[in-house]
Amino acid sequence: MTTSRFARLPQGEPITVVVELGPSALPVLELHGPVESIHIEAALDSIATCHPHAPAWTADLESRGPGQHTLRFTDGAHDEQSEFPLGALADLLTHAGRGSFMSRCLPATPLQRDLLADADTHPDPGRQVEQAAWDWHGPLDAGRFTAAWHSVFAHESVLRTTFDDQPEPGLVVHDHAEPEVVRLPHGTAEWHSLVEADRRRGIDPRRPAPLRVTLLGGGPAGSATGAPARVLLTYHHALLDSWSVRLLVREFYRAYLAGGELPGGERRPDMTDYVTWLGQQDTAAAEDFFTSTDTGDLLAVPPLFTDTGSRAEGRSRLRLTKEETAALANWAATWGGGESIALQAVWALLLYRAGRAEGPSQVRFATTAAGRSILFEGVERTPGALAGPLPQSVLVDPAATVPQLITDLRDRCLNQAAYEWVSASQIHSWTGGPRPPADTLLTFEAPPRVLPELEAGLAAAGIQVEPPQTLGARTAYPVMLTAHHDRSGSLVLTASYDQVRLSEITELLAHAALLLRELPRGSGQHTTLGEVLGLLTHMGGAAVGPVEAEPEESGGPLPTVLRHPARADAGAVGLLQAPGITRAFYDQLAHAYPGPEELLLLAPVPAGGSRADVAARAVYDALGSRVRSHGGLAFAGFSGDGAAACAIARLAAADGHRPLAVVLDASGTGPDDLARRLASAVASRT
Repeated sequence: MTTSRFARLPQGEPITVVVELGPSALPVLELHGPVESIHIEAALDSIATCHPHAPAWTADLESRGPGQHTLRFTDGAHDEQSEFPLGALADLLTHAGRGSFMSRCLPATPLQRDLLADADTHPDPGRQVEQAAWDWHGPLDAGRFTAAWHSVFAHESVLRTTFDDQPEPGLVVHDHAEPEVVRLPHGTAEWHSLVEADRRRGIDPRRPAPLRVTLLGGGPAGSATGAPARVLLTYHHALLDSWSVRLLVREFYRAYLAGGELPGGERRPDMTDYVTWLGQQDTAAAEDFFTSTDTGDLLAVPPLFTDTGSRAEGRSRLRLTKEETAALANWAATWGGGESIALQAVWALLLYRAGRAEGPSQVRFATTAAGRSILFEGVERTPGALAGPLPQSVLVDPAATVPQLITDLRDRCLNQAAYEWVSASQIHSWTGGPRPPADTLLTFEAPPRVLPELEAGLAAAGIQVEPPQTLGARTAYPVMLTAHHDRSGSLVLTASYDQVRLSEITELLAHAALLLRELPRGSGQHTTLGEVLGLLTHMGGAAVGPVEAEPEESGGPLPTVLRHPARADAGAVGLLQAPGITRAFYDQLAHAYPGPEELLLLAPVPAGGSRADVAARAVYDALGSRVRSHGGLAFAGFSGDGAAACAIARLAAADGHRPLAVVLDASGTGPDDLARRLASAVASRT
């Protein structure tokens, strides 16, 4: 069974917004369905607040009876039409018509702007999208599972937060957001294929709900095969980090054990409080620290990896035994460091060797700062995007000793801890210089502790769960190495990379595991880095060098014909494929559609950002002359796709057409009702 947004709310007439565009006339919005005039006015106020640079048009509201409203824009120059956020207004009306509004607007943090910009500048929808998964042993109530996630969304404002579509992106907190919780019975999907498909689908951070939940299996007594249920969380780095997801999972357990309802009110502190705190910080001390520790390009190992543009991801994993992990921790502690510092030391040596450096050389890489060492009260229990990359640079001298290298890395990390709120772009603006940034990222995950009362409550219900494990994301770094402890305490290393560099990265991972095992066994106070590098000599190594980036794909996929026109002049309706909606749903809608128009399924378009304009143009270009020759054109989407539908409609209007953009509220509505509502909207063209 798949739980979708179409079956969550009580059945009722859907809300429909029809935007009529033309090459010269101001647009007209027709609203149909159970939306009150007070909600329309509140939506206009929200647009004015969250889109301060939009044209100051006057919207005259005409109510013709229950569920029948017309918005006419009477002021503003005609050439401003492309600037007014009509799609955002349509999305808000269809979503907020049932009582949910944009309640708070706040600036995005520098880190969030970095992550969002990286996602926007790459065509891969899985960019900056992370996943976490774990096994669930024992009985599982699917209804309570879904209700618990709904309750978490209601209590956690970060799960109702989106980015706006302004040049300087800000955050918009909604009063309400519907989580997508999908349950698949055992045997209906192969796990690895499910994970990869969900990653490729991506998360659009400009739509509410930056977290998606998939449950495979589960039941009153587990599965018939005895296999555990598997839970997959997919989320966007620009709004959530791995620490946050583990906090949210902890809250989910609380809600599940309480019958599906999380007690108490909305969490505080939240990202609203963090953004306020961040705005009060003086960056002078941070700038002094990072500029004073910047080493420039003198005797530096150059970046060894490039982003080839390939979308074929590679992922490799190695595991130390529990005994090897304990030995590593004890050995690192002897020299005043921890496992994370030992891993940094090993990685620095491997980059030095891979770059074929000779003599003392600076090695650069980045590490993920958890963002939980700062002086913000309650930071350890605040979910949000706080973890971000910070640059590291260390001198690797073959004549120096291993304890010296560990001490240098430890001291830098300790001094850096006070500035975990600083972003990579801020540091780059302070240090300047044309040199390329680090191209590898190390992440050592230290999750928040599991509360004993939760473990006891789950155990009393016959449930045993494993800690969520992150699966790796495509980020601005071509190579990521993530370390975490599994349930037994063993250290697990996961490398994520471009498949083009498969042999090189798997070799580096194997060498890293070798050194992490051998250093505690044989290195001492006087062991030199040159001697450690000698351990790897007999293993050889592939040459490491830059790879030419592949050209990005151009053009868009051709539309799929869902229904042929009843007559030659019937026109066409393009349906934008929405996240989480199956092809079967669109086929049912097309089968039930009573109008004469041709129905086309169009490729999905992001809700905003630089990729949205490119994707909208690609979709419109893919329609071809056969569609543009039709007398009537309409572009339809569900709530959330209003901006995309209006963007494509504007392209058609610029070609001399008079298209419609139709936005449907699909909450609690099946394909038959939506088909009739869509046909009615298209037929109402004036």
